[in-house]
Amino acid sequence: MKTSIIQIGNSKGIRLGKAILKKYKINGSVELVLEKEHIILKPIHTPRKGWEKSFKKMHEKGEDRILIDDFFVDENLEE
Repeated sequence: MKTSIIQIGNSKGIRLGKAILKKYKINGSVELVLEKEHIILKPIHTPRKGWEKSFKKMHEKGEDRILIDDFFVDENLEE
C-alpha cells in the first residue's frame, strides 16, 4: 500500500484509513518498531481489558463461586 507523508503541525506523519484501523484493532496508541529498512506499527493491546466489568457481571449473576476447593480433604500437607 502506498501512502503520502503529510504535515502535522511542526512534524510529519502518515494517515491511516478507517478500514485499516478497524482491521488491525488500532484505537489508541501503537508501538513503533524500527528495523533495518522497515518501520513497523503494532497495535497496543491491553491484556485483561474489560475483566473488571465482566467480573462484576459474574458476581451479580452469582457465577463467581469457587468450582474447585483450595485443597483436598485427603491431602497431607506435611509431606
